[in-house]
Amino acid sequence: MTDEIRHTREPIISVLGHVDHGKTTLLDWIRSSTVAAREAGGITQHIGATDVPFDAVKRICGPLLNAMGAKINIRGLLFIDTPGHAAFTNLRRRGGSVSDLAILVVDINEGLMPQSIEAIQILKQYRTPFVVAANKVDAISGWRTGVKIDEQIERTKEEFYNKFYKLVGQLSEQGFDSQLYTQITDFRKEVAIVPISAKKGERVPELLMILIGLAQHYLAEQLSVEMNSPAKGTILEVKEERGLGTTLDVIIYDGVIRKNDQIVVGAKEPIVTTVRALLRPKPLDEMRDPKEKFQNVNSVYAASGVKISAPNLEKALSGAPIYVGGKELVETVKRELDNIEINTDNMGVSIKTDTIGSLEALVKLFTDKKIPIRKATIGKVSNGDIIESISVKEQDRYMGVILAFNTEVLPEAKKLADDKKIKVFESRIIYKLIEDYEEWVKKEKEREKAEREGKVASPAKLRLLPKCVFRQSKPAIVGVEILAGTLRTGTQLMRPDGKMVGRLKEMQKDKENVKSAQAPDKVAISIENVTVGRQINEGDTLYVHITIEDMAKTRVEDLTEDEKSVLREMRELKRAARAEEEEDEQ
Repeated sequence: MTDEIRHTREPIISVLGHVDHGKTTLLDWIRSSTVAAREAGGITQHIGATDVPFDAVKRICGPLLNAMGAKINIRGLLFIDTPGHAAFTNLRRRGGSVSDLAILVVDINEGLMPQSIEAIQILKQYRTPFVVAANKVDAISGWRTGVKIDEQIERTKEEFYNKFYKLVGQLSEQGFDSQLYTQITDFRKEVAIVPISAKKGERVPELLMILIGLAQHYLAEQLSVEMNSPAKGTILEVKEERGLGTTLDVIIYDGVIRKNDQIVVGAKEPIVTTVRALLRPKPLDEMRDPKEKFQNVNSVYAASGVKISAPNLEKALSGAPIYVGGKELVETVKRELDNIEINTDNMGVSIKTDTIGSLEALVKLFTDKKIPIRKATIGKVSNGDIIESISVKEQDRYMGVILAFNTEVLPEAKKLADDKKIKVFESRIIYKLIEDYEEWVKKEKEREKAEREGKVASPAKLRLLPKCVFRQSKPAIVGVEILAGTLRTGTQLMRPDGKMVGRLKEMQKDKENVKSAQAPDKVAISIENVTVGRQINEGDTLYVHITIEDMAKTRVEDLTEDEKSVLREMRELKRAARAEEEEDEQ
């Protein structure tokens, strides 16, 4: 039994943002800012992570730490710098994200871009607090590095604030109140924006100080871990390494993992294996040549990135949990993964993704949008997925689709999808996948509605206006007010008693011929085979006649509320007319 020794681990900080907005430049500046990086207390680049110990933070932040006044309890900062959002979605654990905080790097000159919005959506989903690093301020015309914002020349200051408030507006559209970091009194209510130059290190110390402050004030309990407890981690990537075979890049967020420990690794069928080696790069080594970059260590404590070598890791899944322990944890891991994948016979779309983290994020976003899901699984799109969608399409064509995020559609599956006209949406941006699907559904429904409207009469109700009879017959020309729905030429008209009163031949609105008009328009119409004063009179109410067959073809969800109301009236009128006919026959 181990003694319970608690310590405050490093906060795990994800660095997110659109491509070329400066994520890597920011971390490069932090890494290279301490020249003595290889000495004790220097910055270490782990697997997919950069560990900045407190000694290095002190060298970067200098007087700002002294001004803070409070004692700093955290041991340093651990930045997750694996490219792309897959790293963040894979930083998952049951009930939330392994990432404690995040930096959203945004080029202030471009504002929020697709991947920025993607990152915000995921941060919102996992409820991860974040700071915006408004990068590349040095690219603003006339900008002087090291000079306060309000002491820049007027033209430069004006350009900065125009771009800054545009960014504030964009963040507001995404549901976040934000403000310049110096103006914030409660960091729980507003997102801090720190204008930086990652290239020159401008205000990077202030950015780090905000992260330290957030960790100290709001995450103390979250960061307190038992030092000697069995490790818990999440798999960032499953990789083949020369001379090592399949390895796992892992972030350990709790406890300790040691060489020769038994571990349970997340997979379709959880893997029980033994740690053969724990590997970490040397401080600031380039992570390209395996012979140079790794050093064997006997143990790794939270929070840390590490490469794990062990037998039988081939079927491990990115985003899955990894726990120190044995067979007693297999069911726990299995339950956790079973709760993420969806496999039902319900009507809904099919989702395929590359990792567990991506799948979890997509399922949550689709559920929030109230888009039903039939299947949500990890892997490549296969023939089986297409065949499944074919059967769904027969019942609901909008559900008989596949949404593939960052995963391959196998060639034979692509051919089958093309042959059977199964729509497969592919994207590397999660929210774009949903947008593309919603846009497709909208356009298809509009197209179908237009086709139906050309063939099927839609509900409409009109009234003959007093003193607006321009011709009594051959054809009758009258002025009418459309009370509800859409009136179209070529439709048959009927009275409330169900009697037909001719076909609407032509229609004029504002003295121009039109094919259709909507309530509350007033138009002149010509009606064939009717005489005003006999079958119809001024002030009469008429309806567009809809056959029982057309009623069956009408999709109620496509109708407006007033069209639905007219349709109900017409059904009642037809029912009453039939009842009257039956009485007369008796």
